[in-house]
Amino acid sequence: MGRATAKPIIVLWCDEFHVVLPILRAIDVLTHLVVAIIIYGYHSSIRSAMCTVKTLILTLAALLSSLSFQLLASDSPQTQDTPALATGYGELAFTAPLPGTYQLPPLGLAADGKVVNTDNKDLSLYDLVGDKLVLLSFIYASCSDVNGCPLATMVLHKIKARLLKEPTLAKSLRLITLSFNPDYDTAEVMRHYGEQLQGSGVEWQFLTSRSEQALAPILAHYPQNILKAYDAQGQFTGSFSHNLRVYLIDQNKQIRNIYSASFLHPDTLINDVKTLLAEQQPKALALTQSPKAALDNAKRYSAGDNKDRYEQQNYQTQSIALTERKGQAIDLLAASQHLPLGLPAIPVPGNNPLTASKISLGRKLFYDRRLSFNNTVSCALCHIPEQGFTSNELTTSVGVEGRSVRRNAPTLFNVAYAQKLFHDGRETSLEQQAWGPLLAHNEMANPSIGYVLAKINHSSDYKGLFETAFHRPASMETLGMALASYQRTLNAADSPFDRWHFGKQANAINAAAQRGYGLFTGKAACATCHTLNKHDALFTDQQLHNTGIGYSYSMSKTPDSTTVQIAPGVFTKVSTAATQAVAEAKANDLGQYEVTQNPAHRWAYKTPTLRNINLSAPYMHNGSLAQLRDVVDFYNQGGVSNENLDSLIKPLHLDAQEQDDLVEFLQTLTGSHTQSLIKDAFAAPIGDSE
Repeated sequence: MGRATAKPIIVLWCDEFHVVLPILRAIDVLTHLVVAIIIYGYHSSIRSAMCTVKTLILTLAALLSSLSFQLLASDSPQTQDTPALATGYGELAFTAPLPGTYQLPPLGLAADGKVVNTDNKDLSLYDLVGDKLVLLSFIYASCSDVNGCPLATMVLHKIKARLLKEPTLAKSLRLITLSFNPDYDTAEVMRHYGEQLQGSGVEWQFLTSRSEQALAPILAHYPQNILKAYDAQGQFTGSFSHNLRVYLIDQNKQIRNIYSASFLHPDTLINDVKTLLAEQQPKALALTQSPKAALDNAKRYSAGDNKDRYEQQNYQTQSIALTERKGQAIDLLAASQHLPLGLPAIPVPGNNPLTASKISLGRKLFYDRRLSFNNTVSCALCHIPEQGFTSNELTTSVGVEGRSVRRNAPTLFNVAYAQKLFHDGRETSLEQQAWGPLLAHNEMANPSIGYVLAKINHSSDYKGLFETAFHRPASMETLGMALASYQRTLNAADSPFDRWHFGKQANAINAAAQRGYGLFTGKAACATCHTLNKHDALFTDQQLHNTGIGYSYSMSKTPDSTTVQIAPGVFTKVSTAATQAVAEAKANDLGQYEVTQNPAHRWAYKTPTLRNINLSAPYMHNGSLAQLRDVVDFYNQGGVSNENLDSLIKPLHLDAQEQDDLVEFLQTLTGSHTQSLIKDAFAAPIGDSE
């Protein structure tokens, strides 16, 4: 079918992003000339102060010609020479969630630094952060990458236009554009750059710095991956290679979102700003929400069929329809570069640095059932995102065809920091660990490495993905590296405890939790194994200990019958003989001994992190303790005596109130990022057999 010849058009930047006009009407929009020229490199003219009207018109003509061709080309296949326009240039491809119907967890503290404003006055960046919400953009004025700095400035310009229509919102938001090219973008240059973008009623600050040395600490805390471009003679060309980033910062100086070119759009930014403002006025916002939008987000992203109080006869299902469990992808790479309060820097191996393509590939693999022998089990079926990246409903995991696994699935939250992996510590890197469950007969049951790789290589949706991420095909090494990259982004902290202990927010946790922390570090001595540092806390000593739980399970006499729940509030006893007639023989578990063959290591298991512990029941390596109070009771009695019991395990002599306080403290360790990571998981592709 032929395509009609398009009329000559001009695309001009204005408050509504673009206006398409016949060529003869171009004169009507010349008032937008300055905005267009500023966004696409007008700085070179204002630096020389020699720009003439003719130069301006020629510059605009060239720009409009380029943009016209891009618009016309959008109706035809892309070529290698025509970059695809970023999402922010067009209409949003999906319906943005209503403000206040989602959360933006803190991603870490925004950094301070020395800057210079357009009056050539020295400022601290913190002088402009803390009293309002802030959108912070990094640019250099001569950037010619249509999906780089011009995109950021255009989106902020669109937001400014929105703010002019919403004065109340405008009073709560500050726009900041900071140059990372101080040698050229002086205070005078930035003044000219911003003078036609600024306006009464909206605060938009344009900043630079005195030198690259003064700027360096800021860029170190707001990673931009900025590299100068040099010509064949080694001379700086005046241009940079960099990754676009825009930061949303709240009044507590916490980064609440990070936008790359793929996620930068005025609609989503405005909704994010309104969502943060809604935190301060939740009741007023609730009045504007529909019943569907007002659905409790905490429940929406928890276990799909919550079994709390299932043992009671009056139990009522709390299952949530799949249609309500919508995903929302986040920039996992950016989040991993701005860690939440309470976590140290992520240890990343030198041969596997984090990249967006590796993370995306690992995420795809993690949710792909085809990685198991019979295409039924993915990593996510044992490490269920909405169940704390473990499984709340099973004491021990279940593999393909219902095969029993000896141990409980450990949480993957903050697994990036684990120095030992598996409950017995038999692996030391995520890259190697991945192949354990892939090849285990009772887990994913693949017969060989080659079998897994052949499946991937014959799946059309993986075509080119390994080559893009690693510049080589799928292999045992690259598959492990991809899965490890995704798992290293599953970091969740900035818990109420972190805000109280590290952030010094006095009311972040209640009095009972504060007493519990005193017990945790004092009388109960929990912090001996679940350690904290001065500026961060992983709540694990990365060691293995015998607490007696494994000994008890291995050595205790099998009871004559087992109590089984068959319906809400309905229990029955089943004889052990009847169970054994249909069940797999009970597998012994000797813990670290199976790795070292050292008798002193019998029944020793890894100290788990306590972060997000309230989300990862049941507890212990075999899932034998269902509630946090059960765990506290177990340690209060001094574990279970045996010849290899760790010397640190002793009766605690806590009374009932002290035990309750300790549980209250443990419940404050849930990070504010967990829901964002769960939403991102819901947005991941699900690989399945065709």
